[in-house]
Amino acid sequence: MTDRKPISFARGAPSLDIVDVEGLKEAAQAAFEADPGGLTAYGTSVGYLPLRAWIAEKHGVAAENVIVTAFLFDALVGSGDTVIVELPTYDRTLLSLRNRGADVRMVELEPDGIDVAALERVLVAGARPKLAHIIPNFQNPAGYTLSRAKRERLLELAREYGFVVFEDDPYVELRFSGERLPTMYSMDCENVVYASSFSKTVAPGIRVGYLVGPRSVIAQIERLATSTYISPNMVAQGIVNQFARSGAIDRSIETVKNALRERVDVLAAALEREIPAARFVKPEGGYFMWLELPRGTDVDALFDAAAERGVQFVKGKDFVLEGYESSLRLAFSGVTTAEIEEGVSRLADAYREVSAVAAA
Repeated sequence: MTDRKPISFARGAPSLDIVDVEGLKEAAQAAFEADPGGLTAYGTSVGYLPLRAWIAEKHGVAAENVIVTAFLFDALVGSGDTVIVELPTYDRTLLSLRNRGADVRMVELEPDGIDVAALERVLVAGARPKLAHIIPNFQNPAGYTLSRAKRERLLELAREYGFVVFEDDPYVELRFSGERLPTMYSMDCENVVYASSFSKTVAPGIRVGYLVGPRSVIAQIERLATSTYISPNMVAQGIVNQFARSGAIDRSIETVKNALRERVDVLAAALEREIPAARFVKPEGGYFMWLELPRGTDVDALFDAAAERGVQFVKGKDFVLEGYESSLRLAFSGVTTAEIEEGVSRLADAYREVSAVAAA
């Protein structure tokens, strides 16, 4: 075991130095002063109504198209239902769908998003998905972004084959380079349910997310929420409402984006210098970078060797049903530039050790 300071590339969360703690404290005080009754009582199943209204205005929809919750899989996916997901995809998505008994079909992810031609082949072959789960911006775990052309084609396929696109978009505000793309929900509000979260732009501990979609779908989820928990956390949602309406959220996003821009630049340069055999696409936003090592690299062994040096990452195979034994995910959101430099240096040392053992 190492006695060096641990460096974690594993967790997709911002480091404390870029969380607006003072702004959140001010928002909490303002929220309780403005609406003590609303924050301390049971609320509605659709969430804190002022925050719901703010989200609706942000997306240009009626409040009835918004619910501040996260119940879509429970509402739309049952045992045996076919669901399309990206390959690789967020590990908790896979877990949730498999626990529900869904028939999960993974479709290869490319640097410009899901392979829509491969998806079409799956559909032509007879698959009839109920849902396609897509993370369009700075995808977790790959960091890739779905191109506009592919967004358009995906929506065409959804209309033709009658499935819902679940646009899971928690990182959308964290673009630090390139051109912002329209949401698929803004392009087709009938066949898309849009999800986002304040956990990435405010703080992970706030645990507030929301859905925007057709009124029939939102009403269905509202009934499920009512029967499950009566109402969500009004205190957290009230604080987010104040944080958003005061403009603090915009300042917070800029702080986070500036830090992420610097960190990904340092990470990319360190990888090119220290592990030149690694292949990656430098993301334009978000928290994550996907690393592909030469075929045959034992990432299980690398994981252990890195841990001995105090470095953590997530194995690529955790984000798929099978394969990807030579890939891994690095999260750069929770580490400083100095930690990135040191962490990649240690990771490179671990990689050299594993490579030498394999070659022996």
